Amino acid sequence: MAQSPGTTRRTFLTRTVAGALGAGALAAAGGRAAAAASGSPAARLAPSPDVHIFYYPWYGSPAVSGSWRHWPQGGLTPPDRIGSDFYPVAGPYDSGDRAVVERHMGWLTQARTGVVVTSWWGPGGYEDQRVPLLLDAAAAHGLKVAWHIEPYAGRTARSVVDDIGHLIQRYGGHPAFYRDAAHGNRGAYYVFESLRIVDWSPLDQVADRAIVLAQTTDVSKVAHFGGMYTYDAIAAGNNPQWGGPAAYCRDHGMVWAPSIGPGYIDDRAVPGNSTPTLERLDGATYDLEWNNALSPANGGPPSWVSITSFNEWHEGSQIEPATATPPTALSYRTYSGAYGRTGRAAETAYLDRTAYWVGRFEAATRRR
Repeated sequence: MAQSPGTTRRTFLTRTVAGALGAGALAAAGGRAAAAASGSPAARLAPSPDVHIFYYPWYGSPAVSGSWRHWPQGGLTPPDRIGSDFYPVAGPYDSGDRAVVERHMGWLTQARTGVVVTSWWGPGGYEDQRVPLLLDAAAAHGLKVAWHIEPYAGRTARSVVDDIGHLIQRYGGHPAFYRDAAHGNRGAYYVFESLRIVDWSPLDQVADRAIVLAQTTDVSKVAHFGGMYTYDAIAAGNNPQWGGPAAYCRDHGMVWAPSIGPGYIDDRAVPGNSTPTLERLDGATYDLEWNNALSPANGGPPSWVSITSFNEWHEGSQIEPATATPPTALSYRTYSGAYGRTGRAAETAYLDRTAYWVGRFEAATRRR
């Protein structure tokens, strides 16, 4: 996810990685991941309301929005040259294209991710303008929509309280507006880079109707919040030590929603960057991170699992299908080899593997 609509979160990730990526553990998991995966699509079961996935409605194209948006990141020229190391099955699409968003919701249903956490940069912005379409498409597929409140210019604790009021007033009556019956029928609001602000006491004003999640594992930084999440898929693969935050959330009636992902690479979007690449290892990385989230040693299973991401193409963390036959203008990666699949069968490998892990999560939750 970007720190602003035109940049990646390279600086944040570089700051928080701190240690080695546990490559040996990932490599050891690689063979097990491929062996455990079946080559057939997952059974179409209902999406889980406790599996949330970060979603980016910030893309634009000349045909729909009048110009390219986000795809040119890294100084590239779409449609064949885009700011991503992978290339979408749908090509460089527009987030305002109804057919595209409908297709996305179908893929998310296939993955069994029940809550779409949409990137949101304030009232009236490009992403906010796409919310009505997203809500309608989500409702048509039995999905819900929650909110990822980004570090927009001038964001304060007070403005976030106002944002929550705005979102409830404008969209709260829509059938796709997410509320968690298990936690007081409140909506979910993830706050990216919450540590930028020290005093979050204004959140007390919305605690009765909003679960506001801080992006941290530092329990000394979550006063006034209703939960915690991590977002960072790199740290999630490196022995994340989540037992303490999980226990803290459980003991204080808070939501624990650790974030996991399939990998990370932003080399094309940010030429010359210093962010480590987290290789997918044919799916072994994703399996390891799911295991980390569900492990009792890490306080698992958690309240929710949050997935980074559905379509953050600039950072290579997406599970959205990537084409097996990308344009030749640049050397793009593919999902070939993921869980033993090749060619077009590999394009949806991460959707189906997500559905598998959602089932594992639900089973672990029932046993808890």
